[in-house]
Order: sequence, then structure tokens, then C-alpha cells
Amino acid sequence: MNWEELGLKMGLEIHQQLNTQSKLFCSCPNELSDREFDNEIKRYLRPTQSELGQIDRAAFQESLRKLSFNYQTYDHETCLVESDDEPPHNLNEEALDLSITIASLLNMNIIDEIHTMRKQVIDGSNTSGFQRTALIATDGHLDTESGRIAIENLCLEEDAGRRMNTNNEFTTFRLDRLGIPLVEITTDPSIHDPEEVKEVAYVLGQILRSTNVKRGLGTIRQDLNISIREGSRVEIKGVQNLDLIPKMVELEVQRQLNLIKIKNEIEKRGSEVLDEIFEVDEVFKNTSSKIISKAKSVKAIVLKGFNGLIGLELQTDRRFGTELSDYAKKHGVSGIFHTDELPAYGITADEVLMLKEFLNTTYDDAIILVAADEDITISALEEVIRRVKMVHDGVPEETRKSLENGTSEYMRPLPTSSRMYLETDIPLFKINKEKIANISNNLPELINEKKNRIMKEYKISEDLTDQLIKRGYADEFEEVSSELKIDPITIGSFYAYTLRELKRDKIAIESLTMKDIKSVFTLLKNESISKDGVNYIIKEVAILKEKDPPTQPSYKKIAEKLNLLLLSESDVRNTITEIINKNKNMVEERQMAAMGPLMGMSMKELKGKTDGKVVNKIVKEELQKILRNK
Repeated sequence: MNWEELGLKMGLEIHQQLNTQSKLFCSCPNELSDREFDNEIKRYLRPTQSELGQIDRAAFQESLRKLSFNYQTYDHETCLVESDDEPPHNLNEEALDLSITIASLLNMNIIDEIHTMRKQVIDGSNTSGFQRTALIATDGHLDTESGRIAIENLCLEEDAGRRMNTNNEFTTFRLDRLGIPLVEITTDPSIHDPEEVKEVAYVLGQILRSTNVKRGLGTIRQDLNISIREGSRVEIKGVQNLDLIPKMVELEVQRQLNLIKIKNEIEKRGSEVLDEIFEVDEVFKNTSSKIISKAKSVKAIVLKGFNGLIGLELQTDRRFGTELSDYAKKHGVSGIFHTDELPAYGITADEVLMLKEFLNTTYDDAIILVAADEDITISALEEVIRRVKMVHDGVPEETRKSLENGTSEYMRPLPTSSRMYLETDIPLFKINKEKIANISNNLPELINEKKNRIMKEYKISEDLTDQLIKRGYADEFEEVSSELKIDPITIGSFYAYTLRELKRDKIAIESLTMKDIKSVFTLLKNESISKDGVNYIIKEVAILKEKDPPTQPSYKKIAEKLNLLLLSESDVRNTITEIINKNKNMVEERQMAAMGPLMGMSMKELKGKTDGKVVNKIVKEELQKILRNK
């Protein structure tokens, strides 16, 4: 595609959780809980008018769904602030300082007064109906290989509640995530190439990872804004896979172009949408379709002159009918039927013919069916009528959810311009020049700079360095390596791989402190244990410390208890000689080829009590001695 000719414009919104001690407006822990919740609160969504008498279109559409919300809370992990039963506390200054750090790395202008504002939230994810947010910095830039990208603003705001499930009665949120501080970084819409927007997302991610931010699934969320000249701005939320971004852009452009084609076609045909909703149960009274036969009501609408357009493909595996179905699903139906795809789903050709005769339609018309409860069919078809009428406008402004294959599905209308209201319960926070200067003079080392320095200084591989940085252990690795002066590869491998394996085995590695790790590696430095013994001892330390009350271990006693204190070389040689003597037949048969099996048996017997290189050396020497004497 010729992006310039199409007038492609894109921008990014990055939402990154900050790794602070507590939440943004209370002292609750900044962590998600995996235990069962303690209490539930039930509330309902009702749209309200602004001071100008206006109702936000996204809020209005959500209210038509008559949503109810169930909020799960904890006695200790959440408080009255999250449930909106107590005013918010003062702004978390640790989060503010971290926001200023990120803004400084993005060359932004820090504002001198922080005012916390209220921004409307319409999906129930915040108990108060709005999100608290504060503008921290504006007018920054980011340099990439493709050029300089403008950063419009950086805000500090509270994360939303964690969506747990949705059923016919309630959407359930857990409030342990509500209030976790995050920064929202917004670029301007001046990115014109899909590969460039992928690069911008990557570079922004690298800068954020250079600071004290949370890591792991769900801690960073990226939203992509896309428009073309003849289309409209569409926000695609929840973009996770950076490699998928170029394909996602291409598919969204393709979708908008196809919607424009449909617009042009219906104008040429003079198509129209009938507002009447028809009851068609009589047509399907003897149907073999399981979906329709189980439904309490079957209703239909007629789209004059739309034949062939409902089944038109907009994106891979997604047709215009899929878009209409997405709108209908917001009102509780599982989907729609339309005549561009019938007969199918148990609906016969004769039933389709009967339906067309019943509704007095022509070959040029299309029919859409919904089968469900009476009130649900009506509200779903009213929504479909509303969406089909928007075809005359071409591409509607929407918020869409990204899907794993690069396509997207409708979530809600794009909100109208946010009206921000001052949060009267939180005092303004003045930023003095001394604070900004202090933060700017102590900015963290950027990821690429740190990577290159660690590789050069500690002489470890690029892959090992990448793993240390990715898993957030680079600083601990440097501290242990610099203090103990032992093999950096051994320490690096422990942090990059061993801890991951222990966690996979459900060992509570979070209980380990720097003192624990340094103490065990000190045993290695003093040649009390082997490299292989480190992992066994660390595992035992973590198990002991998980006890209630936790046990403060004696590291050398643990090594002794596990029989991991290093043997003398003469003791090692005696053990290996004994193993070789027990396997004389194999030695005679295989000669030096017996080296591998003997090495395995010796390491198993001596696990953690000596170094593998020592074992290899002695096995080889003793084997050669036996073969020479023969």
C-alpha cells in the first residue's frame, strides 16, 4: 500500500505500571493478590449529563446495555479508597518522582504544578465512574532510526480494576489492581509507516525498562490510533505483540478502505435501512436449527439494497456481518444470522425463501435475524440498525480490541473529547526546580548503554546479558559480581536461569534476600562448595524461609546437611576409583568410550561435592591408568 497516498496517520498511547511501594492514592500494597477475595460490592452504571447538558456518546451506548457491576475487595490488600467510600489520600510522591524521571528521559518539559483531575470512565472498571489522572510533562521527543517522534504528554494516573468475568447479570472486577500507579505516554499522530510505529513502541519500551517499572504480562499496555484520509480515527486497545503491529495497521487500513467501498456502493444503489423490527417466529416454527428452536423469540430487520454487502470481507476472516454481530453481542446475543450466508446453521433454503416472501423482500435486499429472549432481540437489532445507518458516514470512530491474528473487534464508540474536572479531594503539588534538577542529574542508565557496558566489563555473552536485563536482575548481578570477585558467568547464569527454574518448580524465590545469595556465593568463593552445590543450597534456603515464622538459615550448616561441602581431591579420587572398579567389564569393552557413562555416574554420586572439571580430570586420569596397565 502507498501509505502517503492513503494519508495514513498513527499515534501510540503507552500505559506502564510503576513499581512503587504503594498505590497512587492510598497506602495499600502495589501488588495483585492470588487469594480468594473477602467481600463483594454491587453497583449499576447510569450516564449523567455534563454541565452543558451533554452525555458522552460512549457512556450512553454503554448505558443501553443496562450493565451491573460486581466489585471484589480484600480486607487488607484494598481499602475504602478503592471502593469509593473514602476520599483519596495525597498523591504518591514516589510515583511522581518516577514519572518525572521517565519524562526527563523523553526530553519533556515538566510542568510546575500538578493538578489531579477526574476523567470519565464508562466501562465500570473504576468504582467512582472516573479515573484520577495528572498531567506531568509535555512537548518531548524520542529519537529513533526513522527520525524524531514528538511526545505530546505524559500523565500519571491510577490503573483500573481487574476484569474477572462477565455473565448475564454482572461484569465482575477485582479491586486489587485499581489504584496501581501508571504513566500514560502519548505520541503525536505523525507516524506514517507501520514499521516506524513498531520501532517507536520498542524504543519507548526500552526506555521504560531502564527505570523502576513493573514487568510481566499486563504491566504494560499499548493502544494504537490509526486513521486514513477518507476514513476516521480508530483506537485499537491492548496491542501486546510488537511484531504484529505492522500487520495490524495494514489490516485496519484494509478494513477502513472496504467500509468506504460499502459506503460508495450503497450510495450508488440508493440503499436504505428499514426501522421496523419484524417478528418471524411463524417462519421457523418447524425449523431444525437448534439455535432458533431454543430461542423464545426470532426477529428480523430488512436492509433494502444491501444484498451481497453483509458478507463482504473487511479483514481476514472478518466480514461486514461480523462487525454488525459485534454490535449486537453488546446486548447479550451470541451472534446474528444474515441472508448473505444462508442457508446454513440448520436454516434451510426453503426457510430462507419463506422468510423473504414473509417480509416481501426482493433479490437486492438483505435480511438480518436474531434469536434470543424478546427484549434482547429487540435491543440487539436496534443496535444493528444504528450501526448499518452509520455506513453512510463511511468509517465510524471506534474503540476496538486487538485480536491475536492482527485483526480487531468493536468495543465501543470512541469517546468524545474528555472533559476533565478538578479532583477537589487532592491538593495541588508544586514542582520546584531543585527537584527536577536533582532527578535530571541522576537519570538511570538506558538499557542499551547498560547492556554494552556489562558485556564489556564482565566479559559475558550478549545472550546472558539480555536475560539478566530482561528479568530485571542486572543490578543485583553487578553488585554480587563486584563484591565477591568470582566468575561472572556463574553468577549471571544463576540469576538468568536458575532462579527461573526454581520458580517454575514453585519454590518461593521472592523470599530470598541479597544477603542469602551473597552468603551462598561466599561459600563458593571460599571453596567450601562447588558451583553445582549453589543451586541446591539456594533452593533449601528458600524453602526454609517460606516457613511461618520464617527460618533464618545457617548457610554452611545447610551445605553440611545436604552433604554438599566440598571433598578433598583424594576423597573424590577414591570415590571415582570405586565407581570404575565396579564397572570393569564396561571399561574393558568400551575402552576410552567408557568416559561418558563413568562421568555421569561420578557426577551423580558426587553431586555438589566437587567441581565438574575436577571430576572430568580424575575420571580421565584413572581410566587412562587402568588401560595403560593392561
